[in-house]
Amino acid sequence: MPADVIADTEQLLRTARSVYAGDRDATALVDDLEVRLHEPLRLAIAGMVKAGKSTLLNALLGERIAATDTAECTRVVTWYRHSPTPRLTMHLRDGTVARMPVRRERGLLAFDLGGRAAEDIEWIDVGWPLEGLTSLILIDTPGIASLSTETSARTARFLTPDDAPSAADAVVYLMRHLHGSDVRFLEAFRDTAAGAGASVCALAVLSRSDEVGSGRIDSLLSARRVARRYERDGALGALALGVVPVAGLLAEGARTLRESEFIALRELAGLERRERESLLVSADRFVRESAATGLSVAVREELLGRFGIFGVRLATAVIRGGVTTSSELSDALIQQSGLIELQEVVQRHFRPRADVLKARSVVLQLQALVRRTPKPGCEAVLAGIERFTASAHTLRELALLAEARAHGLPLPAPQAREAELILGAAGVTASARLGLPDDASPDEISRRALEQIDHWRGLGADPSADRVRRDVISAVLRSLAEIASESGAVRALRPASHVDPSGRPGDPLGQDAAEQGEQHEGRLPRKKRLQWLSLGAQRHPLR
Repeated sequence: MPADVIADTEQLLRTARSVYAGDRDATALVDDLEVRLHEPLRLAIAGMVKAGKSTLLNALLGERIAATDTAECTRVVTWYRHSPTPRLTMHLRDGTVARMPVRRERGLLAFDLGGRAAEDIEWIDVGWPLEGLTSLILIDTPGIASLSTETSARTARFLTPDDAPSAADAVVYLMRHLHGSDVRFLEAFRDTAAGAGASVCALAVLSRSDEVGSGRIDSLLSARRVARRYERDGALGALALGVVPVAGLLAEGARTLRESEFIALRELAGLERRERESLLVSADRFVRESAATGLSVAVREELLGRFGIFGVRLATAVIRGGVTTSSELSDALIQQSGLIELQEVVQRHFRPRADVLKARSVVLQLQALVRRTPKPGCEAVLAGIERFTASAHTLRELALLAEARAHGLPLPAPQAREAELILGAAGVTASARLGLPDDASPDEISRRALEQIDHWRGLGADPSADRVRRDVISAVLRSLAEIASESGAVRALRPASHVDPSGRPGDPLGQDAAEQGEQHEGRLPRKKRLQWLSLGAQRHPLR
């Protein structure tokens, strides 16, 4: 689908532009949607107050440009996108735009609002020359459940508006522990951003994970166990694609580690064991004036602010383990922080599906436009929206993966694990879906895909299977059909004879159609070919 979805959505936008010709507001929206379709995926960072959103964003960027204190700018939605040169722009509530000076204070990017209050600003746009922003637009949002209702309302208006789709394509949601507000937000985001129950485009992060174990060296192990428990929670599991524990402060400090900090940490690691352990008992003891170390109080306070007591303990342990350079220490701490796992999950679930997620956002905006301002000819726009919804199998995969984590799939355990792989749990490449090595040849992929299609069609023909199970099998077959099509597998793919729940053989229409597809498959465009390949599963359409 990704190969066609952009072109199809472009055609839908042209149709909408024709229908709304003469309507200035509507055509301006269509113009904005066309830009959105071709820009990088919008990934929002959300969570309750003090969850560590800006700190994690800095860690993802590898540079300290997001404000992490309680300044006025942390109460404003802030976009971070790629730009050849640094630029900061305020978009004000009155519709005007103001440029901001680009300057740093103590290594951090300083946001000069020119005396304006957060209430005067709609959003801030930060353009920055970072490679990581070429394929993602990262959006920092104010904390939900804030004591300031207006601050929380800004995030709600942006991510979960009442009368429009979300302005984000996907969200990374930070929580320190599972709270009712977290579940309510994720439910609202699913219903607003993806259509009620249609898909799940959120990833949960157990943030500040080093605090789960009170800063002990094994804190992240404890956090991982908590994260796995949350993944199995029915309320959360169906709303997020996983829960990843991350020590955000450690990740930020590691990605922006300075040589002077490495030297200070190395000196701490070189202390006698009794002195070192006494010093690292607590944060208060660490910055006490009489501490037995040559490091000044100011240096120790800086280390504590940059890494936390957990990070300092871990860094000294890693150095004692044999690390000899700042780059080695940085790599080791990043690995321990959980940041790499988070990046891998984003890479696995969101980046490969970016075109579909962006197109979905555009389609939902068009749907809201038609509902809000119907015009003669809107039937053509609605027809295009229906075609997208019917063909957006990627969204169905995401919903099933979340359901699998929360409640399991209605299949025996071995088949359920196999189904999750095929649906993209380990990645969306053909080899990952089929459980093959990354370097599997096209012939191996084709052969395995065809074997799996035969196997799952046999499961779908079981007359004792209920409708829910058949729907899952149908989705699996659709994914396999796409793999087979992409890999060039063109041999006959006949569906198993259908038997309805009453035990009577189904009519031969599906088989006849498959035979016709077999004869003409080579001449069909890709979309039609996918229909032939997965025809055996389409007797029970996806919802």
